[in-house]
Amino acid sequence: MPTTSKKAEETRSRILRSALDLFRSRGFDETTMREIAAEASVALGAAYYYFASKEALVMAFYEQASEEMAVKIEAGLAEATGLDHRLRAILDVKFEYFAPNRLFLGALSRHAADPENPLSPFSDQTAHIRERDLRYFAAALEGSRTAMPKDLAPYLPKLLWLYQMGLILFWISDRSPDQARTRQLREKSLALVVTVLKLAGFPLLRPLRKKIVELLMTVEEVPEHA
Repeated sequence: MPTTSKKAEETRSRILRSALDLFRSRGFDETTMREIAAEASVALGAAYYYFASKEALVMAFYEQASEEMAVKIEAGLAEATGLDHRLRAILDVKFEYFAPNRLFLGALSRHAADPENPLSPFSDQTAHIRERDLRYFAAALEGSRTAMPKDLAPYLPKLLWLYQMGLILFWISDRSPDQARTRQLREKSLALVVTVLKLAGFPLLRPLRKKIVELLMTVEEVPEHA
């Protein structure tokens, strides 16, 4: 943000709100910076002064969403005990927060698989947001007091984050009434995930777990925070 004065902050917030309203109603691609400026009652130059592009506005939305969800996720984790409830606390906050922006996020989903695109959840530009999410999933595992195998544990936060991303992408494309299929998928898949995690430490599964860990090691280094 170019300046931190109260008036500047109010102007910046108004531009961001106007952009999000237009993205939701008209779509990301169809909305122009000129329309955003008009909606916010500022000159086009002023809009560009605070946000260099529509992509910068989306990044500001990501930042805002991360900050606002943090309080709710931390509160949910503080109240939940079992692994099922702790993972559910994270997912519930995400889906509730993103609900008004579902169609808008759908327009951005084409960028999701390209880590070179700044708007991708896999990009370098969104790494700090991704890392915060990984810490939430790590906290969900640790606070559940569910014993996790030491060889597999470092990879679990990332795997759970990817599971969350898969649910969100399914939800974005879900055309069933009120996204009922997504709710069913969440319930059934979460129960399966929790069961698999609780069984992962069984001695009889050690050979299979070793193969899984070897597979994970071929595609990713152990996370630094693990």
